[in-house]
Amino acid sequence: MEQLVHALDTLFVLLGATMVLAMHAGFAFLEVGTVRHKNQVNALVKIIADFAMSTIAYFFIGYYVAYQVGFFHSASVLAEKNGFELVKFFFLLTFAAAIPAIISGGIAERAKFYPQLIATFCLVALVYPLFEGMVWSDTFNFQGMMESVFGVKFHDFAGSVVVHAMGGWIALGAVILLGARHGRYNKQGQPMSAHPPSSIPFLALGAWTLSVGWFGFNVMSAQAIQGISGLVAMNSLMAMVGGILAAIVAGKNDPGFVHNGPLAGLVAVCAGSDVMHPLGALITGAVAAFIFVWAFTAAQNKWHIDDVLGVWPLHGLCGAWGGIAAGIFGLPSFGGVGGVSFFAQLTGTLVGIIIAGTAGFIVYGALKKTLGLRLTQEEEYNGADLTIHQIKANPDS
Repeated sequence: MEQLVHALDTLFVLLGATMVLAMHAGFAFLEVGTVRHKNQVNALVKIIADFAMSTIAYFFIGYYVAYQVGFFHSASVLAEKNGFELVKFFFLLTFAAAIPAIISGGIAERAKFYPQLIATFCLVALVYPLFEGMVWSDTFNFQGMMESVFGVKFHDFAGSVVVHAMGGWIALGAVILLGARHGRYNKQGQPMSAHPPSSIPFLALGAWTLSVGWFGFNVMSAQAIQGISGLVAMNSLMAMVGGILAAIVAGKNDPGFVHNGPLAGLVAVCAGSDVMHPLGALITGAVAAFIFVWAFTAAQNKWHIDDVLGVWPLHGLCGAWGGIAAGIFGLPSFGGVGGVSFFAQLTGTLVGIIIAGTAGFIVYGALKKTLGLRLTQEEEYNGADLTIHQIKANPDS
């Protein structure tokens, strides 16, 4: 029976890892559908190359930083318990690799290729695993301190803060240091060209792929077959549809906003998907979509932050909202399971934002001073596809 449990746990986590791996195709096509035609190849290559670099960084360094577990043992040792530790690494790797996939959308259309790969290695090897370990492995006794102060630990079941807010707030530093695309704003700082999505079908394909894979992202975060919860699945569904409906209203039927609405809701529900009531998840998702539409519009038009896919509003702000929302709608007074604290959630979320924001400016600031971050104006005008990869997405067109 014990061997059967190990086998089922291994299969369960492997299915989750495969579903989250598929989400990286969603990241790719979301970016492909948003950027201009001359940058579509670069979007595809960045996502797959970042995943490969993330795997190396996490395998050799990052996973040990987070969990003090390494893989320098014989294959027979690694295969024990049906190789559960190996598929657990695979599953958590797909989370770690989401960090550069998130950043990729923010810095699209003007970033150099190899400096971004170096940034990916640094972030997945050191920065992300630091906070991941603090929350999910109690590095530095972070959770112990939270429990001693607030009576409960910081709760982030599937990574609203650990993954999404971290990725979004790191991306903010990268976007600011990189600067806006040429021609995006005039000398007075007024928007000049909006660059609408190049392919709504590709954008929609990316959104649907991410949304489907997200049920592996959330439900399989239990990491054991006995921990599977229909509540997590239902809350993910309700947050998703809440995000869609709110985005229709707030975005005034704009297809870009509508297809990012479910993603905003799913980002926000990750943290509390195991403790919220479905109505709380619905509200959480709806609020997240309103936050995304408002913040994306303000960042582009008022604050002159040229975040191409809106990854800071979508992941950074909605992820932070999700961390805090878990401390509201997870409370029994709001129909939740309990075991959470608003102030613990607020504190843990702020710690994640501080670490991510600081790291973003340090890593990308160092690269800007040494290798440079962005293409020249001529290279940007020609497009990243021809400049970096010497081919267009549709060579005959």
